[in-house]
Amino acid sequence: MNISLEGKRALVCGSTQGIGHASAVALAELGAEITLLARNSERLEQVCADLPRSHDQNHDWIAADFSEPASVSAAISGAVASGYRWQVLVNNTGGPPGGKAIDASHEHFLDAFKAHLINNQTLVQELLPGFRASKYGRVINIISTSVKAPISGLGVSNTIRGAVASWAKTLASELAVDNITVNNVLPGFTDTARLSQLFAAKAEKLGKTPDEIRAEAVSAIPAGRLGEPEEVAAAVAFLASPAASYINGINIPVDGGRLPTL
Repeated sequence: MNISLEGKRALVCGSTQGIGHASAVALAELGAEITLLARNSERLEQVCADLPRSHDQNHDWIAADFSEPASVSAAISGAVASGYRWQVLVNNTGGPPGGKAIDASHEHFLDAFKAHLINNQTLVQELLPGFRASKYGRVINIISTSVKAPISGLGVSNTIRGAVASWAKTLASELAVDNITVNNVLPGFTDTARLSQLFAAKAEKLGKTPDEIRAEAVSAIPAGRLGEPEEVAAAVAFLASPAASYINGINIPVDGGRLPTL
């Protein structure tokens, strides 16, 4: 089975922590050259220096703020104009704050829509000529199991993740003729800083401790534990590989069996 990514370059968003960071490491371990994309230049430089290297891999980074789509567009279009070509794109950024959908303002929805779907669209459009020239393209979106079963208390996130999933399915059909696949990885409860923040916010609201909220979440997972970022990254790495060339337009949950749906 060919899972080598030697000779490929991957643009990995939100890659200084959590699932994004783990994905960058996993892709580098398969031989890809990595371009990290996040907003903190100091952290980007540190993570880039620590990425696995062999076969003369040359990793680098680009700083841009996903809350400002114009920043992302300018940064990537500038890199493309200077000759950059990528074969793998991992769309990933932090989710919106928790809360009920009915209580969210228009701005909450618009901000999340721009941070996720608009940036994803911009990145695919910028990278598409390189995909086509390489006759190889992999777009992998880190979304959420909420696209299959909405998660209570994450109203804005549920809505926007669903929009991204439908966008991805549409693109998968449009781009398949060019040997470009578009797939979604759906992390369940994964042990990241964002999950800890969500647990803390829920605990404060309910008058419980974060440990109690964590225990309640774990009790609903058949595997009996939270996932690790590296476990989600393994799915990302496989989808990026030549071995996944006929997998297109699907959602892959990585959730320890938590989802009640097929």
